[in-house]
Amino acid sequence: MTAVPDTTTTPEATIADARERIDALDDRILGLIQERMAVSAVVQQTRIASGGRRVHLSREMEILGRYRDALGKPGTNLAMTLLELCRGRI
Repeated sequence: MTAVPDTTTTPEATIADARERIDALDDRILGLIQERMAVSAVVQQTRIASGGRRVHLSREMEILGRYRDALGKPGTNLAMTLLELCRGRI
């Protein structure tokens, strides 16, 4: 979905509206990250309780590849940050 600027308003109003939308998107993204962290904690706790390791490296490689494919090299950095937030440093 591409946003088309409204040419009937002032640039300042367009920018203010866009910033409000960005703030709302950021709030949703932060909420999703927090939810991802909670789900990841369940996975880690269950894996450890069943005698497994806390981190599953092949799964992490899948996640890195998915983000890289979708967003390019910055996607890999984003995925690494998400993985660190969700499982801690390894």
